[in-house]
Amino acid sequence: MAIVCAISAAALYGISAPASKLLLREIPPALMAALLYLGAGIGMTAVNSMNRWNKAVKDEAKMTKKEMPYVSGMIILDIAAPIFFMMGLTMTNSANVALLNNFEVAATSVIALILFKESIGRQMWYAIGLITIASIILSFKDFSAFSFSSGSIFILIACICWGLENNCTRKLSMKDPVQIVIVKGFGSGIGSLIISLAIKEFSSNIAYILLALLLGFVAYGISIYLYISAQRELGAARTSAYYAASPFIGVLISWVVLREGISGSFLVALAIMLAGTAFSIAEDHRHMHTHMEETHEHRHSHDDSHHNHPHDPDAAGEHNHEHTHEAIGHRHEHLPDTHHRHVH
Repeated sequence: MAIVCAISAAALYGISAPASKLLLREIPPALMAALLYLGAGIGMTAVNSMNRWNKAVKDEAKMTKKEMPYVSGMIILDIAAPIFFMMGLTMTNSANVALLNNFEVAATSVIALILFKESIGRQMWYAIGLITIASIILSFKDFSAFSFSSGSIFILIACICWGLENNCTRKLSMKDPVQIVIVKGFGSGIGSLIISLAIKEFSSNIAYILLALLLGFVAYGISIYLYISAQRELGAARTSAYYAASPFIGVLISWVVLREGISGSFLVALAIMLAGTAFSIAEDHRHMHTHMEETHEHRHSHDDSHHNHPHDPDAAGEHNHEHTHEAIGHRHEHLPDTHHRHVH
């Protein structure tokens, strides 16, 4: 079931670039960004309400005031990133955009290393290098004159914003995923809507507006929720292996549906990007490390090597409560996430 969730998350996000390209014919960039996130917020609120009605709500840890700096950062960056993304999408083809999306992996990893002091394995460094090279190739409009594609530059700026946002969201990943998506959706959506109104970007095409909201619910809301759900069972590395397919799904849709042409530089960048993605998927980062003592609250089970605290009475299966991780040293596969704040 978790594998189905991961593949579904990749497929749903993969449709966002080509579908947005079509909708941008009638909806300006800032308004489009607002509608996508509002669609995610509205849709996941409806899902949450139905779950409560059916009494199917899981016991999840809620966000608190302690997480507000990361919540604020997540919202602000989620306002900026999609606006840059939509601006870039109006200036270049959606196949380029879908492929450039992989630069987010490199940006996220480097930011995690520099700002959050998280470790990166050798294969991930290879992936970052290859993805960056491919992104540079895609960013050039004319190699002979060394002229940059404005659209690609905006996409890369969006990826850097999302890289920062991913690191903020990582600090919230142990909290209720539905609540995270709802806060993301309404916070970023309303912020982008205010900007679109301030710069007088409007649309009176009701059909396109409704389609943009639906796309936001599907490609952003459901995709993020499925990704978080899969990650909890499969772990970060295996989930990333399935989710890495999303840019290539977007490229395929762009070719088939939008009939976009293929340049020689695009094919070169595609080959390099595939190699970089393969390295990121194959990352097997193992070393002896020590997890420092930490007290926090999140949904967890006791079938891993991290949650060995006592219960009275004994707890079975997944449950949620505040607990303390004792300092422990061991070796296991991991990618940077909220559990891996350790010393070497």
